Amino acid sequence: MSRLEQAPPSRTARTGLSRTADGETVPTAAERAGGTTSVPGGTGWAGRARLMGWLAPLAVTLVAFGMRVWRLGDPARFAFDETYYAKDAWSLLNFGYVRSYLDQVDGVDVNDAILDGRTTGVWAEDPSMIVHPEVGKWLIALGEKAFGMDPFGWRISAAVVGSLMVLVMCRLVLRLTGSLLLGCLAGALLALDGMHLVLSRVALLDIFLAFFLLCGVACVVNDRYWMRARMARLVQEGGDPPGSGDWGPVRGLLLRPWLLLGGVSFGLAVGTKWTALFPLAALGLLTWLWSAGARRSFGVRWAVLRSAVVDGVPAFASLVVVAGLVYTATWTGWLVHADQYEEHLSSTQYTRFVAERPCTGSGEDRTTDHEIAETGRWPTATEPDASGLGEVTQSLRSLWYYHQDVYTFHSHFLNCSDHTYESKPLAWPLLNRTVGVAADLDIAPGEQGCAAPEDSECLEQVLLLGTPMIWWAGCLALLYAAAVWLGARDWRFGLAVVGFASTWLPWTAYDDRPIFSFYAIAMLPFLVIALTLGIGRLIGPTRPGGPRRTGGVVVAGSFVVLVLVNAAWFWPVWTHELLTRSEWLDRMWFRHWI
Repeated sequence: MSRLEQAPPSRTARTGLSRTADGETVPTAAERAGGTTSVPGGTGWAGRARLMGWLAPLAVTLVAFGMRVWRLGDPARFAFDETYYAKDAWSLLNFGYVRSYLDQVDGVDVNDAILDGRTTGVWAEDPSMIVHPEVGKWLIALGEKAFGMDPFGWRISAAVVGSLMVLVMCRLVLRLTGSLLLGCLAGALLALDGMHLVLSRVALLDIFLAFFLLCGVACVVNDRYWMRARMARLVQEGGDPPGSGDWGPVRGLLLRPWLLLGGVSFGLAVGTKWTALFPLAALGLLTWLWSAGARRSFGVRWAVLRSAVVDGVPAFASLVVVAGLVYTATWTGWLVHADQYEEHLSSTQYTRFVAERPCTGSGEDRTTDHEIAETGRWPTATEPDASGLGEVTQSLRSLWYYHQDVYTFHSHFLNCSDHTYESKPLAWPLLNRTVGVAADLDIAPGEQGCAAPEDSECLEQVLLLGTPMIWWAGCLALLYAAAVWLGARDWRFGLAVVGFASTWLPWTAYDDRPIFSFYAIAMLPFLVIALTLGIGRLIGPTRPGGPRRTGGVVVAGSFVVLVLVNAAWFWPVWTHELLTRSEWLDRMWFRHWI
């Protein structure tokens, strides 16, 4: 007989206190794993019609899409770094790899030529040294394929992905809380944030990064529920819970489909920007600890160590190995044209650093922090061209050398640079610095509908600024989440804290180079999760009546109203609307926002 069969009949899978704070019997581990219990602030979504669980989030998503697609082509020019990514996307779409482009076409500035409809004779033959992976640019290319090489075409993919991110947020928080109301509220908060709105209306990479990260988080959370439910069934099928020397179910949990999907999502996130590696590592560790907690709840001793073997190794393969394979696959266009990179970029300005020295001077007078050797090429550039599998291996080696160059660029080459909109990451949650995406200044009274006094003027602006009510309240919610996670050991709050920290704190190691506050878009989903979970706690259990619940509903409702008013107030500076200078200054609450 197995240890499972020898377990004493009196053993149960019940853990923790025998009764809750409300006086109710603590459910068994199997009942909790099966998702048959409710949570504070939830309404028991398992008993609701699944149709409403999709229709309500879809309604929120459609409203979000309407906000993002409205006047999407305005401003009708390249805004901020769109000048790089929109062109790179078109190049990928038409040539299979990113080519460099000309400064002028027939004496006309290249940007003006493209806006006039010119797409031929714009790109050179040699490849461009791009410093970010290609997934986001391929998605931008899909919009350009469908709608053309114009502002609407290169922005529509961001609008679609930003809206889908709202849907994922709704469903994720619905899963976390069991409340359709809280799920839709989380999606609405995300949709109303100014940073998310603006990044969903411009052709930058960060909204794609945030989307794939959120998809990865949703997959990991769904895996937690799936794994526990599966373990409960396996334990029940085997009879009594595991004995003290057992590992618990193993073979039935080696293949975890949600983790495989999570690996794909994280691979696409890393394939957009490398910064996704940090939350991938953090969520991987959480997955292991959650799995260990599940085994411990079913009676497995030394669950953390045993889970590291039976859960941690397969989870690593599903998340990290799959993510690596997906990431490599996203470079297919590069690999197919590796010979072009070997010929033109195997000896770049980032290849070799002979010595480093301190930055001197200030502003444009600064010298770089390194001296660059002019010699040295990738080994693959001087090797004879291989064929078959050897060619694949040779191209992969070239891609590795290319990554070394890109890493050198990110870690060294910008150390002595300055930028008007750079900011320190420690203050990002407080919205310490905005980023101007586009602006039309000095619009005279009477022009373009300007109703300013004769001694003033109007302007139109697109400003990357989060909704203050969401971010500032979210900071408090994160502090509360940390307390609940450590004090009440509520894993959902831990998800918000760990996710936020893994997308924020790594940036502090790079605060000696120009970095921008809108990189915080990857932090926003975890801030919204903390905020929504906190609102759920504030509202309290679903039983009607009582002054506590009434007060919680009033406070939560008042906060939502303030968010709506706050978003409406900043809407003109997010969407390039006409304002008088006085109206614009009313929205610049701090000098460092200007």
